[in-house]
Amino acid sequence: MQDSECLFCKIINCEIPSEKVYEDATTYAFKDINPKAKVHVLVVPRDHYANVGELAKGNPTLLAHMVEVAQLIANREYDGAYRLIFNTGQEAGQTVFHVHGHVLTGEPLDE
Repeated sequence: MQDSECLFCKIINCEIPSEKVYEDATTYAFKDINPKAKVHVLVVPRDHYANVGELAKGNPTLLAHMVEVAQLIANREYDGAYRLIFNTGQEAGQTVFHVHGHVLTGEPLDE
């Protein structure tokens, strides 16, 4: 299930280039083009869900897998320490309405 107009669906389908960090059958991760930390990776499910609440309701196993992928990336990039952020809704800063977790790591992070 994908949305042909969605930016992240297009990235997953290689219609738009990205700097891939990780991929498997259900998940794709790539570097953010506007990083907020030394390491800033977006972890997205291949299936289109608008936000983390929709994903949690529709496929909680996939949400858990996204967290596992975030940990794997943090283990490789910075001794396992990371911040995982999901923005839900425009007022909360979500600009692409395909659920994605921001993995921030690579340096000590302020609160």
